[in-house]
Amino acid sequence: MPGQIRIALTFAVICGGALCSTAQAQSIQGPDMGRLLATGGITSVEGTGGGGLVPWALITGYGTRDSYGANVSATNLDTQDYSLKTYGIAVGIADRIEFSLAQQDFRGTDAALDGIGIKQDIFGIKVKVAGDALYEQDRFIPQIAIGAQYKRNNGITGPLAAAGITNVTQLGAADDSGIDYYVAVTKILLDQSLLLNATVRFTKANQFGLLGFGGPGGNSYEPVLEGSVAYLVNRNVVLGAEYRQKRGNLDPVAVDKEDDAYDVFLAYFPTKNISLTAAYVVLGDITRFNPTNQKGLYLSIQAGF
Repeated sequence: MPGQIRIALTFAVICGGALCSTAQAQSIQGPDMGRLLATGGITSVEGTGGGGLVPWALITGYGTRDSYGANVSATNLDTQDYSLKTYGIAVGIADRIEFSLAQQDFRGTDAALDGIGIKQDIFGIKVKVAGDALYEQDRFIPQIAIGAQYKRNNGITGPLAAAGITNVTQLGAADDSGIDYYVAVTKILLDQSLLLNATVRFTKANQFGLLGFGGPGGNSYEPVLEGSVAYLVNRNVVLGAEYRQKRGNLDPVAVDKEDDAYDVFLAYFPTKNISLTAAYVVLGDITRFNPTNQKGLYLSIQAGF
């Protein structure tokens, strides 16, 4: 059906009859890209729409409530001794629901863990439940979204595997898969060219899940705080900073002392179809096997509509 997608039944199931109107469910126009440039955000290191480290309440893509949007992304983060590559795809429907799929590939490049490899799959869903960060400038209420990320660790390769350690549970993690739940609150202040975001995440993840979930230091969900601030330098350039608190469930003496992460980023949006992001990221200690404050350059490209 050229120019139009009629997915009333499927969309009704997704929306549960509560989040979306009947008119939206019966006819969703093809991608109109009607939202303002840069309001789709970039793709985070875990595949969701937002900043590089922190998910925002904004839905990925540029589709309005009668449309949809989607993007693919590739991200590379290099520190002194490690690299993290993420490849992802995300879809936003009716400016209301976001689905994402990403794979992370963590590699040791130097020091004691040279050659180590850990891969992780991340399946995400985000639902806008209240407010509109862009169009409700006359209201105090921000845009609010709830989300979940199911993370599945695919094991360990390299020198640790050669020594018989092939699963993160052998490093003390209680499980090699888990779910993060979060609430994100985002407000755009157009007159000040500012975006403000706060996220509360409920998690058991060790190092974003790359070292599993739970452990001797705890195996219950606890809240951690994340935040972003971004300034629109001009219509194509965004300058921002982020902070992300992390858990410390593994043995801090034998394996891991987990530090919080933060970054400063610069994102360039030449068109609505592509964005480029560079950031300076500080991750702190990754493992006691190499107690060095890890920091480096984050580069990301996103293409979509």
